Amino acid sequence: MTIQLGVFGALGILTTAWAVLANRRLFTGGTVGRPSSLEAVYYVVGVVSLCSGWYCNVRYTHHAANASYWSYTRALFDNWAAASAAQDYTVVNLVLLPLWTIVDGRRRGLAIPWIFFVMSLFTSLACSMALYLAFVERQVRYDAAVGDDGAPSPKTTTTAPSPATSGTTKPEPVASP
Repeated sequence: MTIQLGVFGALGILTTAWAVLANRRLFTGGTVGRPSSLEAVYYVVGVVSLCSGWYCNVRYTHHAANASYWSYTRALFDNWAAASAAQDYTVVNLVLLPLWTIVDGRRRGLAIPWIFFVMSLFTSLACSMALYLAFVERQVRYDAAVGDDGAPSPKTTTTAPSPATSGTTKPEPVASP
């Protein structure tokens, strides 16, 4: 492994840890509980993407004569098919991902939503997106578990609807004073 790969790996771990620490309320206190099935799928996709992307990057770094961001970016545009995919990737990673995660993340109440863009520079675009979606899924479940004041919501109980609201009988008329 090269020093550059080591530094990038460490920065990937640090940015991921920062995202978790900044949003620790989603992971502590038992408010949300275990990951949902959807959240688990996001984590699996993120890890698989991270591993496959790093596998390719390590191979590139060890096989390229001049492994650098500049040579890597130039290689992305070696032919028209690669260039088509590369321009899509570049626009999504450098324009749409930051706009999406920052705007949507703030609306949803995630702390430091910009960290997912920074994370994408050191992990992978797909890994960063998968983690963002997992955090959003967890935030949605957190919001459902706590009230507007941040206190846990009381457990809802199912009761039979009153005749006035069930739609099966007419409500009783209210006498005017």
